[in-house]
Amino acid sequence: MRTALAVALLAVVIVGCTEEASAPQEAADFSVQTFDGATFTLSDHLAEDGRPVFLNLWAAWCAPCRAEMPDIDEAASRHTDVAFVGVAVKDEFPKAEAFADEIGVAYLLAFDTLKEVDDGYDPIGLPATYIISSDGLIVERVFGPLTSDQIDDKLDEHFG
Repeated sequence: MRTALAVALLAVVIVGCTEEASAPQEAADFSVQTFDGATFTLSDHLAEDGRPVFLNLWAAWCAPCRAEMPDIDEAASRHTDVAFVGVAVKDEFPKAEAFADEIGVAYLLAFDTLKEVDDGYDPIGLPATYIISSDGLIVERVFGPLTSDQIDDKLDEHFG
């Protein structure tokens, strides 16, 4: 029994676990400090910009997070009709900021200073991605790393 459970958990970590909301739930509002010195607030973005949001939670210490960020950046360059936001959670600001500088992605990166994102989204592990519609509903949750092609497929499915 333990072996089967360990294999199942490993498969989730390796492949990722997708959970499409059978009944989409409202995305928790949050404000985060971006590494370029601005503030990103989900409700303001949805009201003013209106684009859906690809919200990715990461940490500098998370190897799968590091590995998927170039793929997210690649997908973000193709999907300008979606706002890509990466938020460091469960991390220390100096380490997250140093990693954000090192990784050099073009999409928006921020830090969960007040733990609003961590508390509001309660990820079961990292990386964790939440695809949020323009009306503020979580239409899909993905726990585990994503490739650029997987991101394309998910965004095309929901907004395509």
